[in-house]
Amino acid sequence: MTDDNAARSNMMLTEPLPKVITKMAVPSIIAFIITSVYNLADTFFVSSLGESATAAVSVNASLDQFIMMAGSMLAVGAASYTSRLLGASERKKASCVLSTAFFLAVLFGSVIMILGLAFKVPMVRLLGATDTCEKYSVQYAEYVLLVAPMMAASFVMNQCLRAEGSAMRSMIGMGFGGILNCVLDPIFIFKLDMGVAGASAATAISKLISFAILLFPYLTHRSVLHLSIKNFRLRKNIIFEIVTVGSSSMFRSGLAVISAIILNNIAGDISDAVLAGIGVSTKIMMFPLSIILGFGTGFQPVAGFNWGAEQYDRVLGSYRFSSRVCVIGSAVIGLLLWVFSKGLITLFAGDNADMLAIGTLCIRLQCLALPIQGWVAIVNMFCAGLGKAGGALLLSTSRQGTCFLPVVYPMAWLWGSNGVAASQAVADILTLLLAVPIIIKLKKEIKAIASEKDKSRSIQYE
Repeated sequence: MTDDNAARSNMMLTEPLPKVITKMAVPSIIAFIITSVYNLADTFFVSSLGESATAAVSVNASLDQFIMMAGSMLAVGAASYTSRLLGASERKKASCVLSTAFFLAVLFGSVIMILGLAFKVPMVRLLGATDTCEKYSVQYAEYVLLVAPMMAASFVMNQCLRAEGSAMRSMIGMGFGGILNCVLDPIFIFKLDMGVAGASAATAISKLISFAILLFPYLTHRSVLHLSIKNFRLRKNIIFEIVTVGSSSMFRSGLAVISAIILNNIAGDISDAVLAGIGVSTKIMMFPLSIILGFGTGFQPVAGFNWGAEQYDRVLGSYRFSSRVCVIGSAVIGLLLWVFSKGLITLFAGDNADMLAIGTLCIRLQCLALPIQGWVAIVNMFCAGLGKAGGALLLSTSRQGTCFLPVVYPMAWLWGSNGVAASQAVADILTLLLAVPIIIKLKKEIKAIASEKDKSRSIQYE
């Protein structure tokens, strides 16, 4: 083990938990925020082309989620498994896990690219495009589909860099691409007069650059893990570990796509203004969600690494610290967003009263549920980090699946556009009912394992 790798292991296992979690989380938070900025940048620049063009960007957010589904299962599963393997000093096997997940992600992304390009119009109609925004949706989808294999593989590299303690390299990969997207958007949309297609081209180029930056430490052997086709292993134990934990992320992404399609179709039936308002508010709410997810992805490998090393006090300590910080931070952020919600929506809605009203309501209601959403996300990350696939699956599919789908249609039927705006906040509150029993059971299990380990040590000393 090199001095750099030994230092990372020492950081995970011995440094004070607030320090190591913060060190891991800050780069992740910055990277997620930058990603949210460039996702919102597309919407901001395209909004000057009209509400139908803005609605098209909202529709194609589901395409991004669908591509994410291809990579996120492999990424989250591989990251959880590699962090536990590294904690147990099984570096070679961890490299096999990374390589297997990476090349499978390229394969799955390629399938999406081929099918998407072959059936562009039916695809965007399925995603919720209306008659008036269909052509814009097709224009936006084309370039994004071309880089789907690289996008899916980037998820794997990004997560595994964090798992080995290289959060800064992960941040640079995601962050630079996001900044570049913000620079390229106005050039392609206005200077080159490409319109909506320009926003898509700018996004595609930025994704390619991010892919190259994330790949660089692996190609130059500056990472702990080694990425190579020679390490590709379709072995039962590797696939099982990746899929059992990663399936929670896949189902979450899959349900997010389904929920977004349903939401787009319901909102689109009302008007393009409502569809655009819901889409913009969703992207604005990605900012607090990015901070929550960034913090969680800093916490998760710390918990997983210490779990693999059988440091159970640090496992529980990491959860306690992370849950407190996330709940308090989410409450503060929610309050700030509530105050500035109308002004933020105005940037995109202009004088469109319907879009302004629905977007503001949607943001404010989700702000009320934000502390709950933050805590549930930590519980979800805790389950994933420890390889507890059942709890991770249940929680990751709850927000936009099991707790969302049963309420969205009744609320839309009862209260129209206001019901659509409130549906996500209601779903966030309902997830609390699932998270509480899961964390109680998991904490009891960890304490029981720790107690058994202490007894074994006592017997050995005797």
